[in-house]
Amino acid sequence: MPTTEARRRPTTREGRFLPRLLATLIVIGLAAGAVVVMVRSGVGPFPAAEECEVDVDGVAVTLSTEQAENAALIAGIAQRRGLPARAVSIALATAYQESKLVNIDYGDRDSLGLFQQRPSMGWGTPEQVMDPVYATNAFFDGLERVEGYREMRITEAAQAVQRSAFPEAYEDHAADARALASALTGYHRGAFTCVVRHSGVDEVSAELDEQGLTSRAAAVREEIEAVFGRQALGGFAPGGVSSGHSEGSAHYDGRAVDVFFRPINAANKRRGWAMAHYLVAQADRLGIATVIFDGRIWTARRSVQGWRDYRVDTSGRDRATAQILEHREHVHVDVLP
Repeated sequence: MPTTEARRRPTTREGRFLPRLLATLIVIGLAAGAVVVMVRSGVGPFPAAEECEVDVDGVAVTLSTEQAENAALIAGIAQRRGLPARAVSIALATAYQESKLVNIDYGDRDSLGLFQQRPSMGWGTPEQVMDPVYATNAFFDGLERVEGYREMRITEAAQAVQRSAFPEAYEDHAADARALASALTGYHRGAFTCVVRHSGVDEVSAELDEQGLTSRAAAVREEIEAVFGRQALGGFAPGGVSSGHSEGSAHYDGRAVDVFFRPINAANKRRGWAMAHYLVAQADRLGIATVIFDGRIWTARRSVQGWRDYRVDTSGRDRATAQILEHREHVHVDVLP
């Protein structure tokens, strides 16, 4: 005789419901996984946003393309002036607080530009302070006059230059500024990357100039030396080059420039990574397609993946040749056709 604790046998309807529920949950899980993959890879109906990222020692910073361009410019100018990463951290924290790293044409009273400098206070003409290069150099001129700025808190050094009504506000951006400065001055290999789609890039002529470069590649070469100063450049020649590079290289089309950092040592590695990160930050504006350095590669076409290992066959090659093939001693940059 069955007891009151005897289990009731599931009905036919219940027996069919449970497997269907399980199957539905599995399908939902697979679909959710696919969405995550598409979002992370930037494919399908969920393309990754066009923005830039820095990840240094657990501090992650996301920037718009415009913010990244300005941050990299500040770091590049500091490099040319021989300033330490600390100066870049101070400048970036200041620009974060003053303008959110955007070159704005408005502000409190007559304040303008990245650093919200006031023409009425002697910072320059409105046109000058709206020029990011001028404004950045003006800020660094002021910072270098602050005795002991390297040992100060970021907010104290920034305040000594800016004379703000909110002297502690700069410290709110100190952690992000330090992470950005560390990457953009080359202390962290491949720590800065951008997602770039080149959707609005104009077509240019494939005709080579007197140095053997297309107009787009020539613009990159000119900017490199305008920001960083005179560099050891190569990979192009009057009339173009026809040998010395891998098959199908952009060098043969006049679309590539090499920036050399020799000999290979820690200081030159840092300088090279500062250059490589700068070029990635400016990739959207300059139509840059590829940057390679130190065994790593960034391409606009696969920019959602960030920096990847650069794989090249070096079997049978001596060490010096292998280092050249792996781009250990030079930054390669090429542009769109």
